[in-house]
Amino acid sequence: MSEPMWFLYMIQCANGHLYTGVTLDIERRFKEHQTGGPKAAKFLRGKGPLLLVYNEEVGTQSDALKREIAIKRWPRAKKLALIG
Repeated sequence: MSEPMWFLYMIQCANGHLYTGVTLDIERRFKEHQTGGPKAAKFLRGKGPLLLVYNEEVGTQSDALKREIAIKRWPRAKKLALIG
């Protein structure tokens, strides 16, 4: 049995800040962030409207977490270049 596909995503806040995360279900996770519920990232609460600006299939959870850490260490200009 194969592992489920993990995704990396980036969200832009109204103030321009970028948030990077990983999930199995981008649509569900983005809705959680938008509603500001208990599972939403505290970083994003009160910073709407939110815009999903990037996502990519990464593979395993381990691969996704490694990619997330790498991107979070990037300077803003490199993140914006990835978004396009």
